[in-house]
Amino acid sequence: MITLAVDTSERRGSVAVRREGRTVAARLHEAADYSSWLLGAVGEAFGEAATAMESVELLAVATGPGSFTGVRVGLTTVKAWAEVYRKRVVGVSRLEAMARLAEHSGFVTASYDAQRGQIFGGLYRWVGGVLVQVETEMVISPGGFLAFVEEHAGRDRVQWVSLDPELITSEEHWGARERCGDRLIACPADVASLVGELAEERARRGESTDPLELDANYVRRSDAEIFWRGPANGGR
Repeated sequence: MITLAVDTSERRGSVAVRREGRTVAARLHEAADYSSWLLGAVGEAFGEAATAMESVELLAVATGPGSFTGVRVGLTTVKAWAEVYRKRVVGVSRLEAMARLAEHSGFVTASYDAQRGQIFGGLYRWVGGVLVQVETEMVISPGGFLAFVEEHAGRDRVQWVSLDPELITSEEHWGARERCGDRLIACPADVASLVGELAEERARRGESTDPLELDANYVRRSDAEIFWRGPANGGR
């Protein structure tokens, strides 16, 4: 199977081409905005992998959480490719894809910087070989996330996968978590490869996403919506 995976959830996005279960080419997002970067990056990855869109069997895309603009660009582009080239699509949570870096046992968290003193976070648990989401993915302060995880995991060991581990380890309560045997795993920047791996697993089970129903999970409202919903408009 040849998979094209796309992650535009935030500034550290990436694209990856995977063949038979391994990544053969990848590109990391740099300074340009996604609308001007994405097509060129995919073209470069195809060139390195010696393949083309016509040979792709699966389109994998991160549905968020993340930047409103970034996630929208990725989803809109993948929807267009799916329609034009008649490709299967699987949309997956970026946090869940990251969480699968951990050992397949016990509690696992995934997190990364959401700006404004907050992180995007998700708590999961391996149950019978299946990664189960414990609660809805959230945007929350790092300290609040630590407290949330402790409320659910207690003194059970937790594996913490993060693109920004310092936001977790700088919290005063992290020492207590270390004494519980918690493990911190720094997530590599090429998250698209993880997105592709999870999407392939679902595709093998016959799961796919209708491109017309492919939707984003922003978790947090866009800046435009926040600013519009001021006190006079019923915002909080």
